[in-house]
Amino acid sequence: MENLPPNHSPEAFLADVFGTRLVRDGKVLRRSARDIERYFGKEVFVEEVYRRGFRAIENAGQIIVFCNRDPVRILRPKSASYSRHDI
Repeated sequence: MENLPPNHSPEAFLADVFGTRLVRDGKVLRRSARDIERYFGKEVFVEEVYRRGFRAIENAGQIIVFCNRDPVRILRPKSASYSRHDI
């Protein structure tokens, strides 16, 4: 929880993140995994994501949150053959 601006708690940052228009409109939110770990703690963040009924994925140091309850699918071309490790 280092480097928090003065007068900001992890709870205030969670409120800021989940109070954005993207979240209210059911869009997609992207945040740095490093920042999430530093400001909130990853477990706290993931618990809040799931408490809201959202889903999240992590790739290349970024956490993507789908701020709705719609299904999430991995898209692949029909003509290509991929192993399970490619998803």
